[in-house]
Amino acid sequence: MKTMLSLAATLLLAGTHITLQAAEMTMAGLGRQDLIKRDLSTPGLEVVQVRVDFGPGVTAPAHSHPGEEVAFVLQGALEYQLAGQPAVVLQAGQSLFIPAGTVHSAKNVGSGEAKELATYVVRQGRPLVTLAGTPAQSPMRER
Repeated sequence: MKTMLSLAATLLLAGTHITLQAAEMTMAGLGRQDLIKRDLSTPGLEVVQVRVDFGPGVTAPAHSHPGEEVAFVLQGALEYQLAGQPAVVLQAGQSLFIPAGTVHSAKNVGSGEAKELATYVVRQGRPLVTLAGTPAQSPMRER
C-alpha cells in the first residue's frame, strides 16, 4: 500500500511539473544531492553532476535526459536497463555511458545502500529529467 501511495504521489507531482528532487523525496529510499551545475564553453551546453542514493531494492523510474549521462557507481550494485538493450549490473567503481534521449532506469540489486555519481552534459534551459510514460512525456524541471 505504501508503494502504491508513493507511486501515486510521484505521478501527481509529474503531472504538475514539480521538480524531480521533490518527486524523489516522496519515493522512499531514493534521494539526490546536487553537486555542480556549470555552463560549458560550447554555447548552449551545461554540465550537471548529482549523487543519487538508492535504498535496498529501490528502482529509479524510467526516464531520459536532453543530453549524455555518465553514471559511475560509488557504492553497492546497480542494475541499469536502457531501452532496447539487455540489463547490465555495475559494481562500485564501474561506469556506464547513456546516450542522449535514451529511456533508462536503475535498480539497487545489492543488499545495502547504493550510490551513483551521475554526470550530465545537457542542453541549457531544457528539463534535466523527463519521466517515461507520463502524459505527453511531461518534463520535470530541476530547481
